[in-house]
Amino acid sequence: MSTFSGLTTALTGLNAARTGLNVVGSNLTNVNTPGYTRQRAELSSIGAPGNTSLYEVGAKPGQGVNVSGISRLGDAFLDVRVRTAFSSAGYTNARANALTDIEARLQEPGKNALSGQLQGFWAAWSDMSNHADNPGTAAALLHSATALADTISNGYKGLETQWSQTRSRADTLVQDINSTAKQIAGLNEQIRSATASGHSSNELVDQRDTLTARISQLTGGTVRDLPNGANEILVGGNVLVSGNEVNKLAVGGPKTMAAAGPVILEWERRPGAAVNLDGGQLAGTLSVLAAANPEKTGGIIAETAARYDRLAETLASQVNAIHKTAHTANGTTNLDFFSVSPGQGAALSLSVVPTNAAGIAASASPAGGLDGSMAEKISQIGTTAGSPDAQWAQAVVDTGIAVRSGLSQDVTAGTALSNAVALQQSNASVDIDEENVSLLAFQHAYQAASRVMTAMDEALDVLINQTGRVGR
Repeated sequence: MSTFSGLTTALTGLNAARTGLNVVGSNLTNVNTPGYTRQRAELSSIGAPGNTSLYEVGAKPGQGVNVSGISRLGDAFLDVRVRTAFSSAGYTNARANALTDIEARLQEPGKNALSGQLQGFWAAWSDMSNHADNPGTAAALLHSATALADTISNGYKGLETQWSQTRSRADTLVQDINSTAKQIAGLNEQIRSATASGHSSNELVDQRDTLTARISQLTGGTVRDLPNGANEILVGGNVLVSGNEVNKLAVGGPKTMAAAGPVILEWERRPGAAVNLDGGQLAGTLSVLAAANPEKTGGIIAETAARYDRLAETLASQVNAIHKTAHTANGTTNLDFFSVSPGQGAALSLSVVPTNAAGIAASASPAGGLDGSMAEKISQIGTTAGSPDAQWAQAVVDTGIAVRSGLSQDVTAGTALSNAVALQQSNASVDIDEENVSLLAFQHAYQAASRVMTAMDEALDVLINQTGRVGR
């Protein structure tokens, strides 16, 4: 090895140690940066030069150290696990939020809840049976009936409001997805350029991984790496992002719960073609927006609203069936107590027909002004099988079971996500103790390379400036 090549060898050591120190410094600087993955300088030895003559013999020393790259110490399998956990947690969280809102709107049990209103309504009929000639009792009955009809109507309207808000939420989620996909496409282009030019793109990959995790949380999308450093994101088996290209999504279908047709996710360039999601918040949101169906397997919001309609229909039909056979104080019969407008939802159109005591039929006989026997029959409806009370109680129980199941699934998915993220971070996050050890190692390596360079410089100084000096 020549003296000048020794300087070059020492220089490679200095450069390698400096690169290592820079990488350690970057790790320590970003120890609290969300989404940052620790890095490591990969060093390799530079081999000895090849023989240039058949007569060259003996071992030759190497030519120093080379920085072969800066590794990003992430784990692709742990990243996939985190994205899968985000997808599941996003789906269960969207459903749990919708179920919790429905439970809060029911306000069961309670005096002002629908079950309490039903009990007060039957009690008012019982009072009417004992005081059929009392205008105050009749007024109390009409007030209780009107309050009951309003409670049913308001409950349905509350669900309509929740449905509309959830529908707007779906539009917002799609805008978020399209915006995030555009950012990922831009990062793909930057990463591809950096990879092609030989520069490190680790920080860009960290940013992209954070965004792809967000896409998985929203849509359950899957990620596939491309050879040029970019990636593809698939939603329902179709490409959302490929390199720097983006296919935008949109939400199609009705804007109100009363409108016909399903709410679907579709490609912006192909309206009407539904996109099937693998999970995520958007899938959970669309699932609760599904329309009610005869099998009672539709969206939770529409199905609960349908229960209000069925309750109103049952209440009106059972009360009217008895009320029509009864007589008012002046002998009039065949009168409805409740009315439901045809062509409208029963819950929204339920109203009380009588406006005063003269329109209430409580007697079994045309001449029985003080007879309240038919009012007594109506007051007993709440205790019979298939009554509105039993129907509503079952609705409350079913909702409670659904809420408990939804919250349990959300907790389980949240725990799985926390575990996946913790495992990912244990592998990818910065360990200060480890970085301090690396810092000391690179500092010593830098000092050693400096000593070698100094020694070679002194040797060259002697050879150049002192050789040939004789007799001094």
